[in-house]
Amino acid sequence: MTKKTKVLTGVLAGAALGITIALLLTSDKKGNLQRKAEDWFCDVLKKSKKKMAGMSEKVDKVIDHTKNQAENLTV
Repeated sequence: MTKKTKVLTGVLAGAALGITIALLLTSDKKGNLQRKAEDWFCDVLKKSKKKMAGMSEKVDKVIDHTKNQAENLTV
C-alpha cells in the first residue's frame, strides 16, 4: 500500500469509529442505531467506489500516455 492509501484508510477508519461512538452515545433505540450505522456505511462505500473508479481512470490514462511516450522514443 502506498502512503496515500494508508492515510486514506486511516482517515476512513477513524471517521467510522467516531461516527459509531457518537451514534452509540446519542441513540435511543437499538434498531435506530443499527439503521443509522447501516445507512452511513452504505454511503461511505458508495463514495469510496466512485473515488476508486475515478482513480482507476486516471491510472489508465497515465499508463496509456507513458506507453505512447515510450513508443515515440523507440521510433
